[in-house]
Amino acid sequence: MALELTDSNFEELVLKSDKPVLVDFWAEWCGPCRMVGPVVEELSKEYDGKAVIGKLNVDNNAQVSMKYGIRSIPTILFFKNGEVVDRSVGAVPKSELAKKLDGQLACHASQHEGPGGLGPFPFLFLRSARDGLR
Repeated sequence: MALELTDSNFEELVLKSDKPVLVDFWAEWCGPCRMVGPVVEELSKEYDGKAVIGKLNVDNNAQVSMKYGIRSIPTILFFKNGEVVDRSVGAVPKSELAKKLDGQLACHASQHEGPGGLGPFPFLFLRSARDGLR
């Protein structure tokens, strides 16, 4: 289930996250938001443990909505390391949101690899290779 984001928990759950984050800015009265809502819920299940997926009701959380200039809903912002790195405005297909999330995950994974794409422990690999050549 997507996290319920608020003005008070936004910094902790979104800006300080070590994973890519998708935030759905929505309101109960918004028709297109009701179309996007189930898609966001599906993504939260599919990306569980890999990304943070949350929803922020703009009517109840004006502070964050104003900070990010949300003027049309639904608006979906993608965060990485506390910064907005992408956005979608309006009702968009699940495949488009998944593609953007996958792009963030690919960038996230490459940041955690060691030199040469050998994973986070390249020196263990190099040592094993060196020892095997003796």
